[in-house]
Amino acid sequence: MTNQIENPLLIESTAPFGAPHLNLVTPEHFPEAFAAAMKKHKENIAEIATNAEPPSFENTIEPYEKSGDLLAHVSRVFFNQASSNTNPDIQALQREFGPKLTAHQSDILFDKDLLKRIQIVFDSKDQLSLDAEQARLLDEIYKEFKRSGATLSNEIRAELKSIKEELTSLTIGFGQNVLADTNDFELVLEDENELGGLPENVRAAAQQAANERDMEGKYLFTISRSSVTPFLQYSDNRDLREKIYKAWMSCGNNDNGQDNKKAISRLASLRVREANLLGYPSHAAYMLEDRMAGTPQAVDTLLQKLWQPALARANREAEALQSKIIEEGANFELAAWDWWYYAEKVRQAEYDLDESEIKPYFLLENVRDGAFHAASKLYGLSFERRNDIPLYHPDVQTFEVKDRGGSHIGLFYADYFMRPSKRGGAWMTTYRDQSNRYGATRPIVINVCNFAKGGEGEPVLLGFDEVRTLFHEFGHALHGLLANTQYESLSGTSVKRDFVELPSQIMEHWALEPEVMNVYARHFETNEPIPSPLVEKIKKTSTFNQGFATTEYLAASLLDLAWHNLETEEEQDVAQFEQAAMDKHGLIPQISPRYPSTQFQHIFSGGYSAGYYSYIWAEVLDTDGYESFKEAGIFNQERAQSFRQNVLERGNTEEPMELYRKFRGSDPAIEPLLKHRGLDG
Repeated sequence: MTNQIENPLLIESTAPFGAPHLNLVTPEHFPEAFAAAMKKHKENIAEIATNAEPPSFENTIEPYEKSGDLLAHVSRVFFNQASSNTNPDIQALQREFGPKLTAHQSDILFDKDLLKRIQIVFDSKDQLSLDAEQARLLDEIYKEFKRSGATLSNEIRAELKSIKEELTSLTIGFGQNVLADTNDFELVLEDENELGGLPENVRAAAQQAANERDMEGKYLFTISRSSVTPFLQYSDNRDLREKIYKAWMSCGNNDNGQDNKKAISRLASLRVREANLLGYPSHAAYMLEDRMAGTPQAVDTLLQKLWQPALARANREAEALQSKIIEEGANFELAAWDWWYYAEKVRQAEYDLDESEIKPYFLLENVRDGAFHAASKLYGLSFERRNDIPLYHPDVQTFEVKDRGGSHIGLFYADYFMRPSKRGGAWMTTYRDQSNRYGATRPIVINVCNFAKGGEGEPVLLGFDEVRTLFHEFGHALHGLLANTQYESLSGTSVKRDFVELPSQIMEHWALEPEVMNVYARHFETNEPIPSPLVEKIKKTSTFNQGFATTEYLAASLLDLAWHNLETEEEQDVAQFEQAAMDKHGLIPQISPRYPSTQFQHIFSGGYSAGYYSYIWAEVLDTDGYESFKEAGIFNQERAQSFRQNVLERGNTEEPMELYRKFRGSDPAIEPLLKHRGLDG
């Protein structure tokens, strides 16, 4: 057992700004830290529940809000490590402590004495002199208890607790299986004939990946998206494209020890049972009651409005790609593993734009600085590199964020490169959230991505989709950094799931603005700005292949909804269920859902169950909201301040649509989204 005095998770940080000592934390520190943090949390709760004074907002709600601070700190460090830089010891701890933490939370939510006090305060809220944020906090805490099943019988609560623990184990296992299957597949090439069509930067990244796995002189491609997508886009070898595509699509579906089919079937069944115990017909009905959408029917209505125009366009795109195949003298039918390759050929032919032509202008460090520049112009922020902040991996960089006048806003960590110890995708999370109630607590925010690292001494050049990803995650970071609420649980990104993507997606729009591009889109060798004709080509291709992109996304959203609209606990055959769900909507065979079920981490090991639609829901808001910036000027300070004060700062202090209306001055319209995706004609 580690001595508590030496455990960096249990002592006050001496690092600048109280940043966690990530460099000192090892797996052996977590068991002791979790045990101590859960013990302290239980003591906090007992003090509230047994308080002899009549329940009040000050002696019940506020102490509850602050209880568990230490546990939150330990959990953030642990789960960030589990996602960004895991290892077998961390994974074992995740399997052990995931269910324990779930049980711990259930014990608190099912504490009858605590609930009784909260109920008394809630019932008397109209007689209390609460400000708007205090009233919101009270409502949210009461809702948390009510939706957990705290008011139900002991028998039902016991079953709910058991279900939640099993769900936690299943979701952890699901994510670990995806990572293991992703790391297991290796397409290793060394024959020059097998590398035909691959640009130099793609080869360099594959060579670096091979070097990192002690395969010097070879080229390694994996089924991580940053590796597999460029291979599918450029490789002239159709057999190899088919091989890597099928491996990608079968991640978590290989009938081995990492297979996720049984876990999915059990997850879906347990979620139905849990929803039924809580009084809902389906998991989707339960989840969406607490979202902007409100009901599964509202989500389906939005998806169907977009599905038919997207699918129609995808069919036209497929015909164009088939024509390209025939034009080149081949006689095979377009398959899913051909789409990226022939789409790139059509793009080059129709728009005279080769992505390898634009990549030299998208040096990673410059793109990051471009995002910083946009934030500076909009909100007056500055970003100062810090080399004195403890880190968990040498790839991570840290910046102090300052407001106008130089006051400290928070810390921003950037962890951009893919590695075997990191799960796929891109995300933002925090090591510390903002709050003002008990002294100003400033946020510590991190962006994690999976960009391919160049060879030793080679520049890291991004494709434009990756540029958008960086701006997207940075938008989430701004939501956390600019939070300005009294209470931590209402702060930053702690908003409804279908609202959280608004700040991230609206930020993407600035990536194509000339003034921002002039800062970051410069040739990595000459520093010459990207030529205007190239920028125009990028803009003209912004709706190219949108039938495919929108259809694969909507297919995944519809698949998510199908799984979570189930009203039967009967376990499903995953392959048959997925095929039936896609056949119902007429998905063409050349397109698969963006995430097949067995690797769909958003919904089976993340927080997006019955919520993958959120990106398109928020896109209605972000495209409409950006219209207001274009009308006033993209850096108009009145618009920027309105977005900062009504959206970024306010977190979950009001209903999301009210916050949006305060910023925009009206309800959102869907037409800007259709235009943005090229689906309006």
